[in-house]
Amino acid sequence: MGKKGKRDKKGKGAEKTLAKLEKKVSRRAKKEEEDLEALIAEFQSLDAKKTQVIESSCPPPSPRLNCSLCAHPERDELILFGGEYFNGQKTYLYNDLYIYHIRKNSWAKLDIPNPPPRRCAHQAAVVPTAGGQLWIFGGEFASPNGEQFYHYKDLWVLHLATKTWEQIKAPGGPSGRSGHRMVACKRQLIIFGGFHESARDFIYYNDVYAFNLDSFTWSKLAPAGLGPAPRSGCQMTPTPEGSIVIYGGYSKQRIKKDVDKGTLHTDMFLLKAEGTGKEEARWTWSRLSPSGVKPTPRSGFSVAAAPNNRCLLFGGVHDEEEEESIEGDFFNDIYFYDIGKNRWFPAQLKGPKPERRKRRRGREAEAEAAGEEELQLPPPQGPLEIVKEVVAEDGTVMTIKQVIPGAAEDRDRSGSEEEEEEEEGGALGQPVEPCPRSSAMVAVKHGVLYVYGGMFEVGDRQVTLSDLHSIDLHRMDEWKVLLEMDPKTQEWLEESESDEEEDDDVEGAEGGEEEEESSEEESEDEEGEQQHPAVQPGEAQARYVARTEQYWLGLARSHMGPEARDKKVLKVAHAMAKTFYEDPI
Repeated sequence: MGKKGKRDKKGKGAEKTLAKLEKKVSRRAKKEEEDLEALIAEFQSLDAKKTQVIESSCPPPSPRLNCSLCAHPERDELILFGGEYFNGQKTYLYNDLYIYHIRKNSWAKLDIPNPPPRRCAHQAAVVPTAGGQLWIFGGEFASPNGEQFYHYKDLWVLHLATKTWEQIKAPGGPSGRSGHRMVACKRQLIIFGGFHESARDFIYYNDVYAFNLDSFTWSKLAPAGLGPAPRSGCQMTPTPEGSIVIYGGYSKQRIKKDVDKGTLHTDMFLLKAEGTGKEEARWTWSRLSPSGVKPTPRSGFSVAAAPNNRCLLFGGVHDEEEEESIEGDFFNDIYFYDIGKNRWFPAQLKGPKPERRKRRRGREAEAEAAGEEELQLPPPQGPLEIVKEVVAEDGTVMTIKQVIPGAAEDRDRSGSEEEEEEEEGGALGQPVEPCPRSSAMVAVKHGVLYVYGGMFEVGDRQVTLSDLHSIDLHRMDEWKVLLEMDPKTQEWLEESESDEEEDDDVEGAEGGEEEEESSEEESEDEEGEQQHPAVQPGEAQARYVARTEQYWLGLARSHMGPEARDKKVLKVAHAMAKTFYEDPI
């Protein structure tokens, strides 16, 4: 048997194994999903009470993960839908709809009758049809204790012009899943991958479906060639020619009972359509070997289309799983992929123009005074990684990695120059960049990247963010802070605390933003008094600094700029944390 015949046989065997696993997972998940369907139905009955469209100004959305953020195709607006929030004891699911007005830097909440059920880890895509449409597929609903999951396979469209939700019921679509990817390509929605998980089993997908936006029909694609292995959370980008680029992602396999092994994928594929425009286009998988500097292995990264025929990748996390500890490297870097050149490269911040000119003039004056004919600058350097290990109270080791783009013109400065600039207040006047994070929501409008929320972990604690930053992708000069987050508002309940929060599952799944906000200070005070009655002020301060060190490291680094030295950044981070602890805003 030739090589081709062996590959075909191997491929068919893998398909049979996947089909058996899917049937097994489906059987075991059926009982769980039946239990959750009753809860979902109860939530939908509450949503059915909405009878009219109400748009009202409101505070920014509460912290959340795995929601969708899309740019309105015709207006200067961003659209945020759904998501989840975990406070250490309970999972909250959302199906609320927020509009961010870019020019006004303000939020509005849009209540529309008959919305999709509460969900997270879904996918959304916008098309300019009929004044703009927002399409949503799949996602998951979790029980308040986070131990049961319901995976959606429904398709919805929000008509932006008329502000109406519509469920599209068409047969032949993908099975229920979350963590998949969906893009609008030509007049189709293309869906790839994802996973389905029950309490005991899980399955990852690598199938491809297309939904025709003209005929409202599903079709399962059968591309030729060897495609990506099953995965979720990958990068999926359409090309101007109508092809699809797939990069990275995450999957896990069960290697023995109750032991799973995760895999970070770093491969890249092209799904090419041949005969576009015909009733049935022929699709083919091929492997890509890009040049340049690829992103370091990671999961939880965010992707968006960028100007000049590029797409971008932001943030993410690289977890090293060991027997007794989990080391997580969180990122806040940006990588660009040039679709036409098939090339990766890291983004580099140039800094504001006035500051660059001032520095350049100062160096030229020094060179002339020293009698130098020409100022020789060192060659550009690559990104600089700053690694810091933090040990949580439970002994868990957390590795914090900050990736700083190289800037040669800023690296030849002496310590005295840095101190002088700090004394003048120049460094502290720089805008704040997003701290390292994973699962951030990103969108691009008019060449500007917007980054909302995300999360990072310190030990067993998950810090969910709700800040908003932007950066001009044409200039790449500096980050702008549109919305800051006060870490004091982050609620976290330890497992050992009282179970009073579990008395009402419906409120938990609804969101309960007001209840969260009103109980924040109370819960923080009680935690300090009940759990550590003998803790001295110095110990409490040290624990606070350790718990929030990653946030303050990111904040200090963004204030001081990439030229600051490691020891100085740590010193400033500790000072900021100490100041906030002693005198909270």
